[in-house]
Amino acid sequence: MNQYETVFIVTPVLSQDQLNEVTSKYKELLQENGAEIVNEESWGLKKLAYPINKKSTGFYHLFEFKASGDLIAKLEITFKRDERIMRNLTVSLDKYAIEYNAKRRQKLADKTAAK
Repeated sequence: MNQYETVFIVTPVLSQDQLNEVTSKYKELLQENGAEIVNEESWGLKKLAYPINKKSTGFYHLFEFKASGDLIAKLEITFKRDERIMRNLTVSLDKYAIEYNAKRRQKLADKTAAK
């Protein structure tokens, strides 16, 4: 099983409940197809570098997961069919990226524990 990272941008016109529904849909899709979710982050509403579909902001969400390669094609197709998803990017992580992400998560955990 390879480790992947997916970031997707959800349209900003959705309510918080609708946004939660979108993210839980993709989390369930990953889990139903045998993926092990390593990390999930919601980055919130961010300004886009350029307008997409006449929108200048979007909700960013990240999933880091372990899965087989054939799941990625299914995930990409589902993203393309969902009109609430403005953009998405899935990358395969090498050992250095996996190590970096683990250190970053530990740093964030230490930061929140110190508060």
